[in-house]
Amino acid sequence: MKKLLVFVCLFVFAVPSFAKDMSSEIAAAAERINPQVIKWRRHFHENPELSNREFKTAEMVAAHMRSLGFEVREKVGKTGVVAILKGGMPGPVIGLRADMDALPVKERVDIPFASKVTADYLGTMVPVMHACGHDTHIAILMGTAEVLAGMKDKIKGTVVFIFQPAEEGPPGDEEGGAELMVKEGVMDNPKIDAIFGLHINSQTEIGQIGYKSGAAMASSDWFTVKIKGKQAHGSAPWAGVDPIVTATQIIQGFQTIVSRQSMLTRAPVVITVGKINAGVRENIIPETLEMAGTIRTLDSDMQKDVHERMRNTVRTIAESQGATATIEIDTKTLVTSNTPALVEQMLPSLYKAAGRENVFLREWTTGAEDFSYFGEKAPSFYFFLGGMPKGQDPAKAPGHHTPDFYLDDSRLDVGVKAFCNIVFDYSSEV
Repeated sequence: MKKLLVFVCLFVFAVPSFAKDMSSEIAAAAERINPQVIKWRRHFHENPELSNREFKTAEMVAAHMRSLGFEVREKVGKTGVVAILKGGMPGPVIGLRADMDALPVKERVDIPFASKVTADYLGTMVPVMHACGHDTHIAILMGTAEVLAGMKDKIKGTVVFIFQPAEEGPPGDEEGGAELMVKEGVMDNPKIDAIFGLHINSQTEIGQIGYKSGAAMASSDWFTVKIKGKQAHGSAPWAGVDPIVTATQIIQGFQTIVSRQSMLTRAPVVITVGKINAGVRENIIPETLEMAGTIRTLDSDMQKDVHERMRNTVRTIAESQGATATIEIDTKTLVTSNTPALVEQMLPSLYKAAGRENVFLREWTTGAEDFSYFGEKAPSFYFFLGGMPKGQDPAKAPGHHTPDFYLDDSRLDVGVKAFCNIVFDYSSEV
């Protein structure tokens, strides 16, 4: 019996010892490669590409992954790249994801590698900028691949590196993003057991990692409302049916769904009308109006309920005004929800990467992420990496999707360490 107890004790203490040894090796390798990761990031920042048009980005990524000896698949989900690393020992299949696309935003930041790129977006030439930090995600995952390639024989299982296009949404009527990659089988060949992703954050200090268990980011739906009234002279509104007045009442009705019909103690709801088109002249009541906006929810049941309430609101208010109206709702992303057991399991990996004192529980956000589609297929964990200069006031840090968006890229090694520790720790515990 004593021999058995000694064996059990030795086994129990052997696993953390192995993990600790790997974490030191990972840290040293991540710090060595950090200058190259920064160089990659700045190259991508200076040469951004829009959604579904990440041709040169994908080409550079694929070349790097091939140079490491990985199996590489290109043109997955249009311009995506998938690379597969098979470890030296049997084990689980772990997915790591980075998004690659930039935004139609003109950069105002005064940095040597600022973007001066313009590109065609739905028939219009627009400035292009990595205004959300996807350039850092690509570079971090490339660095992670290089570190893990050097430790290949010690890895249990397989690592699938997913470089995804069109996270910001494919243009026009095109398909794209995580949903298309999933449709094309990226989670099934090989079948991924757990998937991980990160997002840089311009209002979180460098060296820090934020996370949330369960619902972390909102679903994103886009809606379009079309109203038909009756045209009339602006001096005689009683002779017509005013779609503009009808629209204002519908907008108020939408806000009542949020403030009076949704259980906000359960989860937040946001309904925003961002665009209204109607009329050609000041003294003419138009016949038609079209408005569009977005819906954000953090609970899938509430998402369905809000959709139904919006349809009812549009129909009944239009009828009360003598108008007719329709609403179309297009789901762009699902709720990004982190699997609670996986979060708990992987927190030590984040502590190793950043130090326990630099890992914090954050609030959920009404921002959205199509990483949610990967999470429908396997347990998932999506966390946030700091990119704000040390000591800056988060309230004054420029936000994402803005011309002044700025990142301190000096600590991208924290992201590399996080991914690498996750690979070793997850594979050792399943």
